[in-house]
Amino acid sequence: MSSMENSLRWAAVTAIAPVAWGTNYYVTHEYLPDGHPLYGAVIRALPAGLLLLALARRRPTGDWWWKATVLGICNVGAFFALIYLASKLLPVSLAATIMSTSPLAMGLFAWALLSERLTLPVVAGAILGIGGVLLMLGTAHSAVDLRGVAASLAAVTMSSCGYALAKKWGRPGDLLATTSWQLVAGGAVMIPVAILVEGAPPSLDLPAVGGFTYVVLVATAGAYLAWFAGLRYLNAASVGLIGLLNPVTGVLLGTTLSGDRLSLRQLLGMALILGGILLSRRGPRTPVPGRTQPSPTRIGAGDRC
Repeated sequence: MSSMENSLRWAAVTAIAPVAWGTNYYVTHEYLPDGHPLYGAVIRALPAGLLLLALARRRPTGDWWWKATVLGICNVGAFFALIYLASKLLPVSLAATIMSTSPLAMGLFAWALLSERLTLPVVAGAILGIGGVLLMLGTAHSAVDLRGVAASLAAVTMSSCGYALAKKWGRPGDLLATTSWQLVAGGAVMIPVAILVEGAPPSLDLPAVGGFTYVVLVATAGAYLAWFAGLRYLNAASVGLIGLLNPVTGVLLGTTLSGDRLSLRQLLGMALILGGILLSRRGPRTPVPGRTQPSPTRIGAGDRC
C-alpha cells in the first residue's frame, strides 16, 4: 500500500470520530429525555470509560487519581452535561456551531493560564469566531434560548480549562488510558450530583435506549478509538482539519432532519467560525514517519463533543 493510500485510509478512519460527535447533537436533541442532562452525562461517560479502561488495562497511580478526577469533571462530567443541555435547548445546527469554537477558546486559555505566546493566527481566528457566533445569534429565524447559549459557552469554558490543566500536568501514559480515566471519573462524580439535583433516573422508552446505546458505543467509545488512530498515524494539521467535520455534520443533520432554517447571514457566520478555526490551527505541518504526536492544542477536549 502506497503512502498516499495509507494516509487516506487512516484519514477515513479518523473521520469516523468527528462525524460521530457531530451526530451526538442530533441524537440528544431528538431522542434522549428532556430535563436529565446530569444523568445523560453519567450514562454516556461511565460505560464508555469502563470499555476503554478494559482496552487500556492500566489504572492511574499516585497523584493521577485526583488529577484524573479534576480533568474528568472539566472534560467529561460537567462538559457532557452542558452539551446535553445545549443540544436540548438550541437548534442542532446552532449548538454544534457554537461548540466548534472550543479550539479558539483553548488558545486564549493557554495564553492566560500557561503564558503561551499568543500568535497572530490565534488572535485573528478568535476574532473571526466570535464575530461568526454573534452573526449567527443575531440573525436566527426564531428567538434563541439564552440558557442554551449559556450552556454552550460554559461547556467551551470547561473544556478549555481542562485543556490548560491537561497540558500543564502532561500525561503519564497513552491517550487511551488517560481518556478512560477521565471518562470513568467524570461519570462517577456526576452520579451523586444527578441524584441530588434530578432525583430518580429517567424512565427510558425504546428510542431513548437506542439513542443512549448509540451515544455510548459510537459517539463516545468508538469515536475515541477512531480519533486515537488518527493521532497515531496522521500529522497534527491533518487531524485538525478532519475535526471540522464535527460542526459540519451537526449543521447538516440540523438542517436536513431537524428542520433548522439557516439564513444567508447565518451561513456567513458559520463560515467565519470555521475559517477562524482553520486560521488558528496554522502551524508546522511536517509529518513524522510512522507515529506522530500532535501538540495538545490540536487534541483538546473541545474537539470531542
